[in-house]
Amino acid sequence: MPASPASPPRRFRNTDDRVVIGDFPWYEMAWRSLRGDFKPRSAPTGGYARFVRDWTQPVDHALLAQRHEAPVVTWLGHVSMLLQVAGLNLLIDPTLASHAGPLGRFGAPRRVPPPLTPEQLPRIDAVLVSHNHYDHLCSATLKRLRAAGQRPRFIVPQGLRDWFVRRGMADTVELDWWGGVDLAPGVRVHFTPAQHWSRRSLNDTNASLWGGYLIEWTRPDAAGPWRFLFPGDTGYSDDFKAIRQRLGAVDFLALPIGAYLPRDFMKPMHVNPADAVQLMLDVEARQAMGVHWGTFALTQEAFDHPPRDLAAALAERGVPAERVWLMRHGETRAIAL
Repeated sequence: MPASPASPPRRFRNTDDRVVIGDFPWYEMAWRSLRGDFKPRSAPTGGYARFVRDWTQPVDHALLAQRHEAPVVTWLGHVSMLLQVAGLNLLIDPTLASHAGPLGRFGAPRRVPPPLTPEQLPRIDAVLVSHNHYDHLCSATLKRLRAAGQRPRFIVPQGLRDWFVRRGMADTVELDWWGGVDLAPGVRVHFTPAQHWSRRSLNDTNASLWGGYLIEWTRPDAAGPWRFLFPGDTGYSDDFKAIRQRLGAVDFLALPIGAYLPRDFMKPMHVNPADAVQLMLDVEARQAMGVHWGTFALTQEAFDHPPRDLAAALAERGVPAERVWLMRHGETRAIAL
């Protein structure tokens, strides 16, 4: 039976329904903002200009213009990346604007310039969006992508398709957790659970789902599929043990390592480096790259703290440092099969 016009909107929940995130009192948010919880307490060592020089490199546009069979990844800053695999160009959570906020002009400022513009991207086959927060779903970036003539397929969580359709992006597939869709013969994307929340405006808290994506490429010449996991924004939970159990061990992982302070507020929604290492071990990731750091001024930790805390967390668990790549903005690397 369809819902009546007076029915309240659906509210999504985490797999552990005791963990409810998003219903923050306005006065708490105002107090935290005044206290400085949502911006770095200090600049990185040497200042932001030095950080930009140290952590940026020119994009190899000729390399991106090629269609790659074996996987190649380019970090575009924060969580944005281009994954090229099986002849496909897959763009994940593209946020290439100057701010993570409404219209790409308000909200958290971007302190490291995007390594390329939406117009400079190669032909994109699919865009994967993990949830509707402004640092993951950037309307300004998508508008410019479409203005450049791109017509990719969009893969989004439940509750988000209408947002895309209203903006002319009708080729949009909406997925629930554990749902999947084929992107091409032998390439399937699964939507995976994460511990997080959603909100785009004052009255839509948790009205759309959140999660991550596991991309599975079945190669005819290999004994088993190659798996890439983008977990999205997430606090640590048993979801990652479930992903490993249901979908298999991960070959390459986009590992969130930043935006984790103050811990009393961020812990349910964002892993810190110690939690991230445990996440990596849960999914048995063979190789990872650090994401969700060093781009937008979102949280208390300085831009150069996540690499330090990650190094300490890896050493504590006896995990080799090279198992997690720390790439520069704009850097492209081939992923070993």
